[in-house]
Amino acid sequence: MTRLYRLLTEDDTSAFCHKVSRALADGWTLHGDPVMSFDAARGVMRCGQAVIKEVEVAYSPDLKLGEQ
Repeated sequence: MTRLYRLLTEDDTSAFCHKVSRALADGWTLHGDPVMSFDAARGVMRCGQAVIKEVEVAYSPDLKLGEQ
């Protein structure tokens, strides 16, 4: 078993919620608390959420995490 880690990020819009919801629907689980930060250069809030997933493949840097 290999534990995979992803950090999902997006502007503070429904797109972020959909990104996290999609990961949960695909078997990923939340890892830690969500974070928010103000992007002063763009004038928007940004959100982040870490997710993890156990898979039965060997880890490789070439692994496409979003396809697991």
